[in-house]
Amino acid sequence: MQTVFAISTDGPGLTEFTPDVARWLLRESAGDGLLTLFVRHTSCSLLIQENADPDVRRDLIAYLSRLVPPADDPSMSYLRHTLEGPDDMPAHIKAALLPVSLSIPVSGGKMMLGAWQGIYLFEHRAHPHRRQVAAQFS
Repeated sequence: MQTVFAISTDGPGLTEFTPDVARWLLRESAGDGLLTLFVRHTSCSLLIQENADPDVRRDLIAYLSRLVPPADDPSMSYLRHTLEGPDDMPAHIKAALLPVSLSIPVSGGKMMLGAWQGIYLFEHRAHPHRRQVAAQFS
């Protein structure tokens, strides 16, 4: 079984799409197996992260912004790929540091996520985007 999830982002941040994946698995009558998710872009990432306290997401965004500032920050003057704006190359760096694919065990059609875990697309660009995440269940 395969599908593609379209995820709209509002700029930098984590967009949870766990319920979309759970509905798809239910609709397809998935049993036991492995779910693989893969983001089809080079300037965003996928994460399994806490979905209870929004401060976790805010802190992750703040940390990565400090770790990899925009290209117009003096500390990033060595960057050469700047034609697409000061957020583009830093977004590629963040995507190189974080996962772009996830593997999640599924039992009885339900993802075996922990109590406070959710699946997120982590947008690294400064403006809204429409992203695609390919999913395969086997």
